[in-house]
Amino acid sequence: MSKRLIVTADDFGRSTPVNDAVIDAHANGILTAASLMVTEAALDDAVARAKALPSLGVGLHMTLVDGIPALPPSEIPDLVDARGHFTLDLVRLGARIYLGKRVQNQVIAEMRAQFERFKATGLPLAHVDSHHHYHLHPTVFELMLDLAVEYGAPGIRIPWEPPMLSWRARRDRMGLRLFNGVFHWRRAERMRKMAQRAGLVVNDIAFGLNDSGAMNAERVGSFLDVLPDGLTEIYSHPATRHWENRPMPPHYRVADEYLALTDAANRAKVRALGIQLTTFAAEAGRR
Repeated sequence: MSKRLIVTADDFGRSTPVNDAVIDAHANGILTAASLMVTEAALDDAVARAKALPSLGVGLHMTLVDGIPALPPSEIPDLVDARGHFTLDLVRLGARIYLGKRVQNQVIAEMRAQFERFKATGLPLAHVDSHHHYHLHPTVFELMLDLAVEYGAPGIRIPWEPPMLSWRARRDRMGLRLFNGVFHWRRAERMRKMAQRAGLVVNDIAFGLNDSGAMNAERVGSFLDVLPDGLTEIYSHPATRHWENRPMPPHYRVADEYLALTDAANRAKVRALGIQLTTFAAEAGRR
């Protein structure tokens, strides 16, 4: 067994400060992968810069909530608000998706449009995940998995953080870590089995779910300290600074999350602990 680690930046393409952080953290840090939002303002910049760094594993960050659709709002009326943006009411949307075939058909159409936009970039598709981990929704996951196989994605994120290991790393918020781990465990195991049967690579565990927006150098280092054998993913939302147009939540410490990935102590820790940095695509190539 070996300790293999995918380090992913979500929201690639959302803004130039995100793109700046991704590129530098890959070239000069421990970042191995980035999840691309194909409907955001800095998409073209992200694609051009990623093509100059072929070792960066770029995947699709499927967006069905809190974002901008690829399709015209008139084609997906049940998924968008009055502005034509995806709704922020995740629970109500989830119920509509689960119960309504018409809504499911809109979800399929929108996801296909995003896969097509990624395909049009010319970048190899390294993995698939989703904004706000919305593929934890069972119907969304089944629909997304079919498209992931069709478009040749080698891997998919399973967003599950083991509660006791997470607590051992952090020694805080045990109740939150335990609740999230137990609540999502059965669903995550079902996702894992379905993806593996479909031939996709999946991570064994993930870190970042309980510390989103606060994955500073000390937190990332603490997760490296408890990294088990197998395939782990650490994800965060790095950026060199906050920005004005559709920014991250103000409490997100995006610059700290960026510096965590280039931190000299964390780079040294990866080497000292024998951690092998990898991507979903590289793991698929090992088979």
